[in-house]
Amino acid sequence: MTVRLTILSILMGLGVLVPQVVQAQVRYVLSGVVRGVGASEGLPGATVAVPALGIGATTADDGSYALTLPAGRHQVTVSFIGYATQTRELNLTRDQRLSFQLAEAGNTLGEVVIEGSGSLEQKLQTTQMSVDRLTAREAKLLPALFGEVDILKTLQLKPGVQNGGEGTSGLFVRGGSADQNLVLLDDALVYNPSHLFGLFSVFNSDAVQSVDLYKGGFPAQYGGRLSSVVDVKLRPGNPEKFTTSGGIGLISSRLTLEGPIKKGKGAFLVSGRRTYFDVFTRQINRLNNDDPDYNPIPDYYFYDFNAKANYKLGDKDELFLTGYLGNDVFGFNSQNGFNFDFSWGNTVASVRWNHVFNPRLFLNTTASLTKYKYQIANKLDQFGFNLSSDIRDLTLRSDLDYTPNERHALRFGVTATHHRFGTGSLQAGSQDGSVNIGSDVTYYGTEAGLYASDTYKPSDKLQLEYGLRLSGFQSGSDAYGGLEPRAAVRYSLTPNVSLKGSYALMYQYVHLVTNTGASLPTDIWYPSRQSVKPQRSQQVAGGVSWLLGDGRYLLTNEVYYKWAQRQIDFKDGAQLFVNPDLDSEFLFGKGWAYGNELYLEKKQGRTTGWIGYTLSWTKRRFPPQRGTNGINNGNTFYPTYDRRHNLTVVVLHQLNQRINLTGSFVFTSGAATTLPLGRFAFQDVAGAEPSAVPIYPERNTYRLAPYNRLDLGLVYKLKPIRSGGESDLTFSVYNAYNRRNPYFVYFDQIENEDTDEVLGYRARQVSLFPVIPSVTYNFKF
Repeated sequence: MTVRLTILSILMGLGVLVPQVVQAQVRYVLSGVVRGVGASEGLPGATVAVPALGIGATTADDGSYALTLPAGRHQVTVSFIGYATQTRELNLTRDQRLSFQLAEAGNTLGEVVIEGSGSLEQKLQTTQMSVDRLTAREAKLLPALFGEVDILKTLQLKPGVQNGGEGTSGLFVRGGSADQNLVLLDDALVYNPSHLFGLFSVFNSDAVQSVDLYKGGFPAQYGGRLSSVVDVKLRPGNPEKFTTSGGIGLISSRLTLEGPIKKGKGAFLVSGRRTYFDVFTRQINRLNNDDPDYNPIPDYYFYDFNAKANYKLGDKDELFLTGYLGNDVFGFNSQNGFNFDFSWGNTVASVRWNHVFNPRLFLNTTASLTKYKYQIANKLDQFGFNLSSDIRDLTLRSDLDYTPNERHALRFGVTATHHRFGTGSLQAGSQDGSVNIGSDVTYYGTEAGLYASDTYKPSDKLQLEYGLRLSGFQSGSDAYGGLEPRAAVRYSLTPNVSLKGSYALMYQYVHLVTNTGASLPTDIWYPSRQSVKPQRSQQVAGGVSWLLGDGRYLLTNEVYYKWAQRQIDFKDGAQLFVNPDLDSEFLFGKGWAYGNELYLEKKQGRTTGWIGYTLSWTKRRFPPQRGTNGINNGNTFYPTYDRRHNLTVVVLHQLNQRINLTGSFVFTSGAATTLPLGRFAFQDVAGAEPSAVPIYPERNTYRLAPYNRLDLGLVYKLKPIRSGGESDLTFSVYNAYNRRNPYFVYFDQIENEDTDEVLGYRARQVSLFPVIPSVTYNFKF
């Protein structure tokens, strides 16, 4: 009897235990989309995790995610920057779709920048390094020039990023030039992302949801540029109710409308912005119209318009439409018959189809149109001319995401772009038709890319991300191509310390034709053809990340080394406009950049912000070639955007429920520049005054004075509007202690007051912006 009971007990024990063991080995896919409350499009970069199992994933560009989990009960936690963390219990007994709607992290201004520790933990655990994410809500709290919030300028406060000059929105990332940044707006390319000659970017903060800046370790789906990727995502419209928001500032006003197309099916968003310099200048010109000695003030304004819509075609299909139109208009009409008109702008449109095959397989297909054009019209009496240049792209791309299990996340894709390069169009003539001159230089090119990548997690401590991109370009009979391997690794030494490394090889097939250090509207894009071969770069980076203070702080330290071939510059006196043989004006060389980036950030509590410090070197060398001595006699030199030291400090503090105080401090080494070493005098005509010719040393051997600036801001939340809306006043002080930072240096003559004899020369510094206070009224209802 005892034996029987013992055997029965064993069998009963096995009968209980075996089903549990078998069940534990069964795994199912949990998938879905993470959205914000009142939004129809997903949140990219959100974290979906099961902390008890140490399993997590980051949402894709469309907000989708997929996790492979053992059957049974789990606690799923979802977090995203600026949103309240959400936790949900589920019993997983089959493949299941589970979507999340995250609420904003409260109604008070201070809370919109609070980020759960899960986000810092995500940065610690992810394989991707050298990437910064910024939301529009964070940028809106920081002080801004003229009160105009600018996403790209905020990115300049991150380590490894230099600006292109005082107040400009240009980015120079890890030693790369301005044309080596891939700027995307909902997957569509933007060529000149700036207004007002670079002082502001084309991205209206009211329409932007988030921006990702990749400085290295580029994922395989990105290609075509050498230095960085700026991936901008527009906000989806509100699918539940109609809302209106905007702002009135010193130089511009904004208005955004959004609401449902059909509840539960789709939504739209339209957003516009316009400056009004011209309103005042035109009035001043009218008041002085009768004064023959009055010099009219030029007209200037810019505007941009964003639109986005999405609609669910069914349970597995969704359609997204994005549009952008922006233009800058500059005009000068004098009383003596001289007219000068200058306009430039971007047009961008894209349509994306998202299809879910099953919880493990997603497809995104995007078709986009990009166009950038500038035009100059000049007229003097009866004679006038028009000069213009443009570039137009038609792109089709498709990306497939496949998650076979919890160890692998695969991604495949293909993209093809047809380019049209209008490198110069000139029309000139007289009104009577006696003089008529015309010239038009146009090229075509086709760019294509094919890639595959895998994120592999062999263990909880080790995670790998590797991929291969095959790219190619053809213009006429000239064809180029190459393999672009990408690799990244993360190893967790402890739960709070991770080591990371990455490698990326990049090709760039289109080039910016400019003879300045910063992008201008008149710059020309030129294809790889004949002697102008694709630029190429390689970058290796390594770093360590520490999670400190119970997860409230993240400290990262990264070192990088980048080397590039076939970098482009121009001969002295090069003819860049309407030149059918432009490739003969190019010179080719090599470049190096290396440095160390130290970054500490805090995203919890009433006081948040970050401190970044970069120590870096950037070098170029163009040897003798094409009948020239090269540049700088073939010797290595520092480009103007080389900075040895770069320190940024950003602090945001919630004083109380209605007041937020913000501040940012920037210090950088002076820009490299070329100044004359001396002058020699010669007299070519008897009796004429002698001429002084400057003697220049090697290129960029001098440094301007260091740049430093303190900006302060205050956001005051007003009492709620009766209709249920909200509003605030944003006060900003740009350059609070009135630092006269150098913009450029020129020399004037020191003369004898009695004899007008030139006694010497004095260097003069030109500074652009003094202390500038501003105020903006923002509203939403």
